[in-house]
Amino acid sequence: MNHNLSQGREIVAIPGPSIIPDRVLSAMHRAMPDIYQGDLTTVIDSVWAWLPEVVQTSGRVFVPIGNGHAAWEMALSNTLSRGDHVLVLNCGRFAAIWAEMAEFNGLTVEVMEAEEGFANEPSALEERLRADVDRKIAAVLTVHVDTATSVRNDVPALRQAIDAAGHPALFMVDCIASMGCERFEMDAWGVDVTIAASQKGMMTPPGLGLVWANEKALAAHESADLRTRYWDWTYRSEDGPYYLRFCGTPPVSHLFGLAEALAMMTEEGWEARWERHRVLADGVRAAVDAWSTPGGIGFIAQREDQRSDSVTSVTTGSIDAVELRRLCRQQMGVTLGLGIGSDESASFRIGHMGHVNAPAILGVLGSIETAL
Repeated sequence: MNHNLSQGREIVAIPGPSIIPDRVLSAMHRAMPDIYQGDLTTVIDSVWAWLPEVVQTSGRVFVPIGNGHAAWEMALSNTLSRGDHVLVLNCGRFAAIWAEMAEFNGLTVEVMEAEEGFANEPSALEERLRADVDRKIAAVLTVHVDTATSVRNDVPALRQAIDAAGHPALFMVDCIASMGCERFEMDAWGVDVTIAASQKGMMTPPGLGLVWANEKALAAHESADLRTRYWDWTYRSEDGPYYLRFCGTPPVSHLFGLAEALAMMTEEGWEARWERHRVLADGVRAAVDAWSTPGGIGFIAQREDQRSDSVTSVTTGSIDAVELRRLCRQQMGVTLGLGIGSDESASFRIGHMGHVNAPAILGVLGSIETAL
């Protein structure tokens, strides 16, 4: 391919940070307001009113300044104590990184690995929890969607496994890669702590963590000794001045942006939003199916029912994924996500999350096919 066709608006198809809607950019583009009263406080009230709807919970909301890793640490430090045993279910890369954070913070960590390319097995979880007769496991940690493999865990089935074992462990789920893109029902699914961030399906620049906690998690907080002054939920009261929710100066621009993004999601409707992501993801999966060859292009997530609606991870076999991504970026103006693993040349990722439509996805797929 000798023609440079990349002039025009670049399409960024990485699995986060995702495309920011013009409405969100416009909402953020403003002078700094009074942080104690007026427009900002109205926006904060609206964000706090909307966020429980996103995960369908009656629990509390916390918005730490930071990325998803900040939300991880907030969840751990507010519910657990040094030496507590946590069981981490890993189906790719990111639960393993969460496990590393937990260990660094003084927790005893056990990782259960899923078979490569597959979700974690509820039956294996139930068996492990039944074996924990002394109830030493304080929490079960997992991801809804692993951004590296694009494998989606069956969260309700994992909850059922915990209940079948009669185990009291907290259940914490990282929804960073799926929030705003796929159905998630925190209360109905029995999740105690839900974690997300602003920069993927939530259509806001990186910089905000999102944490939801139910009554069980809030009760665990009372005796948790991993708490630090900055992360501690105690000092992030909704009853006092607004800035206390952020342990200091609020992330002003991000809050205006997140409020506009939440307004857009509400206008679209949650069922319609989830269906849009499913249909676009089906299109991506149909293309990967068409490209698939033995030893060549294929899915990293092996089972159809375990493939995410927000990101698709593709193995390339003998095809150089680095060169494929270079051709798409330099000659067609499409940026694909690099593969996360031991060899970047063996895979790539397609992000189809947040503010995306059919023409954008078809353009991405056409560019990949041309590069192939």
